[in-house]
Amino acid sequence: MHAEAAGPVTPTHATDAVAKEPEGDRQRLAGVVTMVASGLSNQVGAATGALAFPVLGPVGVVAARQYVAAVVLAAVVLAAVGRPRLRAFTWWQWRPVLLLALVFGTMNLSLYSAIDRVGLGLAVTLEFLGPLTIALAGARRRLDACCAVVAGAGAVTLMRPQPSADYVGMGLGLLAAVCWASYILLNRTVGRRIPGAQGPAAAAGVSALMFLPVGAVVVVQHPPTAGSVVYAVAAGVLSSAVPYLADLFTLRRVPARAFGLFMSVNPVLAAAVGWLVLGQGLGGPEWVSIAAIVAANAVSVLTARS
Repeated sequence: MHAEAAGPVTPTHATDAVAKEPEGDRQRLAGVVTMVASGLSNQVGAATGALAFPVLGPVGVVAARQYVAAVVLAAVVLAAVGRPRLRAFTWWQWRPVLLLALVFGTMNLSLYSAIDRVGLGLAVTLEFLGPLTIALAGARRRLDACCAVVAGAGAVTLMRPQPSADYVGMGLGLLAAVCWASYILLNRTVGRRIPGAQGPAAAAGVSALMFLPVGAVVVVQHPPTAGSVVYAVAAGVLSSAVPYLADLFTLRRVPARAFGLFMSVNPVLAAAVGWLVLGQGLGGPEWVSIAAIVAANAVSVLTARS
């Protein structure tokens, strides 16, 4: 409050100020609770999808997730702006949308394939290197360079040579990281060229269409059980629908810096959920590596200039 510029504070003004502060605190608290719920939902959804791997495989689960994401985003767009005018899109607008659709599908397929091979905690940690690289690449401080070195050391430790190391699974996790970084950059481009959520909704729809023949092949080769279908759809709801809607709610109530900081907690949540739901334990070096990567992101975000 700037009392000097606004004149003397009357009892009414003071009451308004006191009333607004608790309201702002409640908004921020609601945003933080939503972020926690969103992160847990995302990781529980991934773990739930993994339960369907024995029947549908990662490809079948990802196909179901793409279908759910397309339905949710289409519903959001219809509720916000009405029927999207896809025919009005120019090639200049369609080009990043098609690339976004390809990256979206590849990102989820590579992540779920990595989860199948190396576990939820390690796969999500490797994938998280994508947005972390984007965040640190735009920085110009020595501290950010040190954070990048720490994160890189953590990644190297995670992928250290071992007789039982699954390098294909780790490579898939890194591919997911590259796709996530590309997803962030393409989303910015789509957002500049197409208003609202029409661009992401169109990309999700195209990605779902791409997976229609894939889903048909999976159904023919691996007839789904009722339980596997429930797991796959639940994964789509928990990992796509809930986080997307939660992020829309959160970004209006929590500063971008706090949102970026909480993103770094996802590898820890993934490791915890993988251990509790799937029984995938991690050793001491893995936990230290995850902590190093999370700390690098946290330090970079917390010390960033406004």
